[in-house]
Amino acid sequence: MEEIKLDTRELKEKARTLRAGQRVLLSGTAYTSRDAAHKRICEMLDRGEEPPYPLEGAAVYYAGPTPAPEGLPIGSCGPTTSGRMDPYTPRLLDLGLKCMIGKGKRSEEVCRAIERNGAVYLCAIGGAGALAARCIERAEVIAFEDLGCESVKRLTLKDFPLIVAIDCAGGNILV
Repeated sequence: MEEIKLDTRELKEKARTLRAGQRVLLSGTAYTSRDAAHKRICEMLDRGEEPPYPLEGAAVYYAGPTPAPEGLPIGSCGPTTSGRMDPYTPRLLDLGLKCMIGKGKRSEEVCRAIERNGAVYLCAIGGAGALAARCIERAEVIAFEDLGCESVKRLTLKDFPLIVAIDCAGGNILV
């Protein structure tokens, strides 16, 4: 199966065409966000505030990268277990989130929200954080700096290798 080169700016239109099992090389902007950041983002939404990044068409990478070594934009940046974000994910998908990157299974509620919103869940290779970091050209903390490695960062990806794990047509390689 060939790899699909995809830019995050294309997610709104192309997420619906991706199918479980396809390989993707993702480039463009993605935001790191884990459970503590997700909780804060939902609290912001509850107060009527804007989240730290636009949700419409966004890609979120469930990662807590290590500090950047000298001369590199980021340290090790492997995926974290996605299920910890499941309590928050349907709401964010309903607000326009198009792509999640992580590892592991998702709840039935998240799977339904992926289908309902024409979104996609991509899996990265766990245990290969140093290799994943090679695909990150830029990293900048944009919110919740007090969370350290779990702060929200804006990443610039270049040909980040991923697998479509759950698609919006009901395909799921994790069952």
